[in-house]
Amino acid sequence: MAKNYFYITLLLVFFFSLSISAQDSKQQSKLPETTVIEGLNLYPNPVSNGKVYISSKNDLDKNIIIFDVLGKKVLQTTISSKELNISNLSPGVYIIKIDEEQATATRKLIVR
Repeated sequence: MAKNYFYITLLLVFFFSLSISAQDSKQQSKLPETTVIEGLNLYPNPVSNGKVYISSKNDLDKNIIIFDVLGKKVLQTTISSKELNISNLSPGVYIIKIDEEQATATRKLIVR
């Protein structure tokens, strides 16, 4: 009789561990997969002339969003060339988010 309880307990532990591993795999699959932009180059940084140049290996159209240090969106645009005009930004530190197809990159941008 004690043998039966041992086997039942062993089966319960086995099924419990299976259910936990299944829940972990569900949670891991919900995380978004992001890829980096290959060969991304952002120059000059710090910017003093009001223009920043953004290039990458693929040189596709890029969606650009610039945030100030408080997280407020200050500029959003799409560029097809390498040049981005930021002359209307006041001097300070910004965060620039660059999207190219399914790839995304975030960098710090300093404007003087």
